[in-house]
Amino acid sequence: MSALIRMARAADAAAIRAIYAPHCERTFVSFETETPSAAAMAKRIASVQLRFPWLVLEEAGAVQGYSYAGAHHPRAAYAWSVDGAIYVREGAQGRGIGRRLYQALFGLLRQQGIHTVCAQIAVPNAPSVALHLACGFTHVGTYTGVGWKFGGWRDVAHYQLALQARAGEPRPVTPIGALVDLDTWRAQP
Repeated sequence: MSALIRMARAADAAAIRAIYAPHCERTFVSFETETPSAAAMAKRIASVQLRFPWLVLEEAGAVQGYSYAGAHHPRAAYAWSVDGAIYVREGAQGRGIGRRLYQALFGLLRQQGIHTVCAQIAVPNAPSVALHLACGFTHVGTYTGVGWKFGGWRDVAHYQLALQARAGEPRPVTPIGALVDLDTWRAQP
């Protein structure tokens, strides 16, 4: 089945919400306890895309997964580090969707001048840990008992991935909209 990776748009918000909802409502993968509305998701997409990519993988016209990057921390010295996130539709996991989305995301982040991608994973979550390790992330620590959801204290494992060498002063990070046309960009096959 042919898949297309492209920039998310406001029209994808309902599909993105549907992918995200089980993680809010039935698992502790997300520490959000209520699923944001489609309108709130559309605002999140627009906000992220002011600086960074928000991608979707589409098959047969249906969004199967999404990935995006956001600022790791607001202080200036963190400008070259982002937090990455990835979600795949229930029933579509294990088909390489997450890996393909991350590969496309990382390529864009490198072009922007990003040096480090960080990921936080509520654990246990063996599939997400396996995906991150397979994509080259390294486990750098775990916060224990930092979130309360579904009657228990939850741990969060922290992973990071160096996208490029950290030699010398980095160039300023380029906003994604200055690199690509958000309406027409597609991942290379």
